[in-house]
Amino acid sequence: MPRAGDTIAAGGELDDDDWSELMLKGIDPLLSGGLLKILDEMGHGDQLLLVDRNYPAASTGRPVVRLGDVGVVRTMAAILSVFPLDEFVEQPLERMEVDGDPLRTTPEQDAILELARAAHPLPLEWSVVPRLSFYERSRASYAVVHTLEPQPWGCFILTKGVVFAD
Repeated sequence: MPRAGDTIAAGGELDDDDWSELMLKGIDPLLSGGLLKILDEMGHGDQLLLVDRNYPAASTGRPVVRLGDVGVVRTMAAILSVFPLDEFVEQPLERMEVDGDPLRTTPEQDAILELARAAHPLPLEWSVVPRLSFYERSRASYAVVHTLEPQPWGCFILTKGVVFAD
């Protein structure tokens, strides 16, 4: 497991040119080896942060995977292709509150909820976390996935579920 505060670049230790020749079938190419390792090592109930460019990811003290110039919607689609949301908690997806208004959402937040609903076998609503509470809770997360999403409040907490046998 990466140590607290580690930063893992999406490209690992290979040059960008080297990555063009590495591929896995059925795995979204946005999911680097470092990110896949973290997602795999997480256990049931562990929480993952997906955050925008404004979020102070390094200050969480948790491992940070920096994906570069990609937004939260694209990143969430990739993550949900391999990451089960928890079916044993009422709200396995949480979002940062927008500008002190728990009812207000951004287009990116709305798109994330739709992606999560499509991937989750149960009806899904999210929990809304005030910004300062989100910062406080982030210290207990397993890891942080940092994007360059320009829209403020593009921050989410995902609770990992169970992978059941087919």
